[in-house]
Amino acid sequence: MNFILGLIIFIVGVLIIMKTEWLMQNFGRIAWFEDHLGPEGGSRFGYKLIGLIAIFFGLLFMTGLISGFLNWALSPLIRK
Repeated sequence: MNFILGLIIFIVGVLIIMKTEWLMQNFGRIAWFEDHLGPEGGSRFGYKLIGLIAIFFGLLFMTGLISGFLNWALSPLIRK
């Protein structure tokens, strides 16, 4: 089941990167990205970042490494 979920997340990430212009036309600009990444291309870059993050987490789900990554990433917040 993790493989299928990871594959779906991976494909969504690839589609977000491929269809950035379509997303811009249909959903518009994202104010936070425009403020922090610049007014020209900030939202496009933001959409691409969201796609890359989705691809990364999709690959982690597919390979079963998501729990190890989350343990590593959240270890400063979770003291054992």
